[in-house]
Amino acid sequence: MIAHDMRNILGLVAAVAMPMWNIPLIIKINKRKFSREISLTWALGVFGCILLMLPSALVSPDAIFRVFTILNTVLFGAVVIQVLRYH
Repeated sequence: MIAHDMRNILGLVAAVAMPMWNIPLIIKINKRKFSREISLTWALGVFGCILLMLPSALVSPDAIFRVFTILNTVLFGAVVIQVLRYH
């Protein structure tokens, strides 16, 4: 039981932490006012996949999957906005 709880806690921490790595990229693009080194195809492709996963995540009984997908949608969406803005 303790191992299961620990796995869930670690999974939730990782689900919150991983999308946070988008924040430095957002800040970097905003400071430089330049995003040409980031491929539009890559950014839009990744974001498209994230959006396609979103409906499944919203109805999933797995809280870790839901949290990760919602945070990733919001934060990677901000990356895409910055990439499009400064490309």
